[in-house]
Amino acid sequence: MPENFRMWFEIIFTLSYLIVLWTLVLAMKNRMEGILKGKEKLARLFYLSFGLLAFGDSFHILGRVAAYALGGLNARPEIFGVPTGIVGIGALATSITLTIFYAVMLLIWKERFSKEYGWFGVFLFSAALIRLIILAFPGNNWQSPTSPYDWAIYRNIPFWVQGLGVAFLFWRGGRAEKDQLYPKLAWLFLLSFSFYTPVIFFARQIPMLGMLMLPKTLVYGIVAYVVYKDLFKKG
Repeated sequence: MPENFRMWFEIIFTLSYLIVLWTLVLAMKNRMEGILKGKEKLARLFYLSFGLLAFGDSFHILGRVAAYALGGLNARPEIFGVPTGIVGIGALATSITLTIFYAVMLLIWKERFSKEYGWFGVFLFSAALIRLIILAFPGNNWQSPTSPYDWAIYRNIPFWVQGLGVAFLFWRGGRAEKDQLYPKLAWLFLLSFSFYTPVIFFARQIPMLGMLMLPKTLVYGIVAYVVYKDLFKKG
């Protein structure tokens, strides 16, 4: 695939995703007052989670678009007089917000299914905390558009634990109470990780695998739409 075509395809795709995601977040906000009684807290948590997702993805996507406009992903424009790797910083922002996103999903699971967190919930919250600590280490080299392979693995191990754990809880809870929304979300989370994982492990050897980040991104847009249609559109 020609590099120029790949760049423009990524820009158009990701900006379209960002517009759709923010539109859904604003639609959730506007529908908040019409939420069915008893589901108000769930709605606020979902709104918070997708607002965080949109916020972090905005840094990531707009950082990449700005870098392309400045000549390439290695662009380091001066911000407050300091040369800054805007692609890496954007990746850091979305890494933080995605970690919090899945932590909020745990709050949603507890609220919807009236369960105690137990040892497994504490384990998943601990995975989120460990990931946030790892993200702070300088070895991640956030000033670069491509972080060191070993640090990418370190910080994603707790993320895989966190995301797959939430998917399991959603699937089990939804199946037990015959609530179709949560198994559907569980499968979408698993789908997003199926696109994401090969990129982490193999994109350095096979750069074209990096394009899997686009369908991975699309899945989160679908997740937002599914939640909006189920919980907000009916209000």
